[in-house]
Amino acid sequence: MAQFSPRQILGKWRKGYALDLHTLSSIPVGYNEFGHMQFDTTRSEVGELLFKLKSRSDQAVIPEIAAAVARLMKAWGPPVDMIVPVPPSTPRPLQPVMALATAISAQLQIPLVEAISKTRDTPQLKNIVDLDERLNALEGVHAADQVHVKGRTVLLFDDLFRSGATMNSVTTALYDQGGVADVYALTITRTRSHH
Repeated sequence: MAQFSPRQILGKWRKGYALDLHTLSSIPVGYNEFGHMQFDTTRSEVGELLFKLKSRSDQAVIPEIAAAVARLMKAWGPPVDMIVPVPPSTPRPLQPVMALATAISAQLQIPLVEAISKTRDTPQLKNIVDLDERLNALEGVHAADQVHVKGRTVLLFDDLFRSGATMNSVTTALYDQGGVADVYALTITRTRSHH
């Protein structure tokens, strides 16, 4: 059973948590033969599970992550009607956010509703360091489907919280276009620095 240490994440939502930090330490150990700096990285327990899912497509870790989320949700108890996943930034065969959201929905018996769509493709945000540039790249990019979310309280779900730019953009769409009553936020991990 994965151990975790919940961390609050701040944004336009009422309250939000990450199960834990993604990495606990990352020490440069030198350059590889291609001139790329290599790191000796220590991840939190859930950070390591998420790394295996995202980097190695190891779906065997999904039940353990979902069980950890269920423990946090039972302790926290936000009054949510549905789980709304953040749409993926890049197409890939296994979408970690959707795979996790599906497992979490089943574990908690809370409906999963894909209520957010993207109006256009966006650049990889992890490649944009400046927060203002990230926010500009996300301006008007997310649309909320009012039919499913109007007047409801949603749990906005993503796998990794970095700057919060994407989740804040989606939260704005949920309130402004979706007419939701309230938004709570949940991610599996969060980076140590918020940029």
